[in-house]
Amino acid sequence: MPDTYDLIVLGSGPGGYVAAIRAAQLGLKTAIVERELLGGICLNWGCIPTKALLRSAEVFHYMQHAKDYGLVANQISADLEAVVKRSRGVAKQLNQGVTHLMKKNKIDVHMGDGKLTGKGKLSVTKDGKTTELSAKNIIVATGARARDLPFAKADGKRIWTYRHAMTPPEMPTKLLVVGSGAIGIEFASFYRDMGADVTVVEMLDRLVPVEDADVSAFLEKAVKKQGMKTMTGAGVEKLEVGANGVKASVKGKDGKTVTDEFSHVIVAIGIVPNTENIGLETLGVKTDRGHIVTDGMCRTNVDGIWAIGDVTAPPWLAHKASHEGVIAAEAIAGKRPHAMDPKNIPGCTYCRPQIASVGLTEAKAKEAGYEVKVGNFPFIGNGKAIALGEPEGFVKTVFDAKSGELLGAHMIGAEVTELIQGYTVGKTGELTEAELMETVFPHPTLSEMMHESVLAAYGRALHI
Repeated sequence: MPDTYDLIVLGSGPGGYVAAIRAAQLGLKTAIVERELLGGICLNWGCIPTKALLRSAEVFHYMQHAKDYGLVANQISADLEAVVKRSRGVAKQLNQGVTHLMKKNKIDVHMGDGKLTGKGKLSVTKDGKTTELSAKNIIVATGARARDLPFAKADGKRIWTYRHAMTPPEMPTKLLVVGSGAIGIEFASFYRDMGADVTVVEMLDRLVPVEDADVSAFLEKAVKKQGMKTMTGAGVEKLEVGANGVKASVKGKDGKTVTDEFSHVIVAIGIVPNTENIGLETLGVKTDRGHIVTDGMCRTNVDGIWAIGDVTAPPWLAHKASHEGVIAAEAIAGKRPHAMDPKNIPGCTYCRPQIASVGLTEAKAKEAGYEVKVGNFPFIGNGKAIALGEPEGFVKTVFDAKSGELLGAHMIGAEVTELIQGYTVGKTGELTEAELMETVFPHPTLSEMMHESVLAAYGRALHI
């Protein structure tokens, strides 16, 4: 007889383990299936350990500029092995935290490869032994993996994915980063601050192409000032791996191909959903280019099968997965959760300077037919930013000129990833410019720039 549950969650990333916890809180007998490490990619090999790496690089940067703060720091150096060790320690601590949460919430954990074998049935195989499970509802939360270049697979030695880049066998001297999305630009920022010569190649016409064009332009100037090289509208045509490096052929926007030598290459060109070999075909679960198709409540086209996180439609973000996990668990338990609204999902990129945004860019708002009012406030106009020694950056807000609805907010500069949630709350609560203007922001804080940006959209900014 198979072990029977109300809910089985396949995958224990930030979507899966949160879904399991919420289901258990609602009284459902819940199991979770994981083939590798509790916490999934985000906790063990993504969001959290990369932030630990970036924090070390940030501290190293400040130490090198101690004199700017009236301090003296001599003979500054970095120990890459120790930096990586700290990062792995952070990941291990959080992995243990998820293990504790599973026990606390009485969630059964089955380690092994999970596969749907029929309606309400799932098998778990580990070390040649198979366990049969059953449940009325199953949530697929198997996540995604890095996409390889078709002509040059990652080998972990000279050509890396994000996973290799987190535990480097050696420090790159001259690094090529292919792709300038969040993962690519974060690793470019980390290795540049750690002392590597870094070149970023982006196929589209600007860095971080999903962000507002003003943010992209500011970032390009900032990273070039740091000594980073960038090539936009360019594509890597060939990578030839040798004993001591990689020869890369890159076709520029002018149509000319240039060849250069690099010690290492990081490929960050997107993800591939983990939908193979988990039994989706057996049940006829609908997919689109590999990603599982769901409705606003995370239901698939097959009754009793749900899907959340990177295995579904974009944006592919950990916090989106977690929120979907709560939605799915509550829907399964018979509650009435609100459907996910992608326009209210913030995005954060932890390069230096940081980037954060929510909602429509100015260009997308105009494309959607809105008449817009746009406010822009620079970091140099904020007292806290100047006191921190961080006067570079801006906050931009986009409003519907007719209704005053906040359509989008876009930031670049120090700590903006901690600021964006204010605008996310505003969007979720459907606040207009009037409520945002009437909100009291504390002084001195970076958050005052959010207020000033709103005021600027209506010609009322006070400090510019």
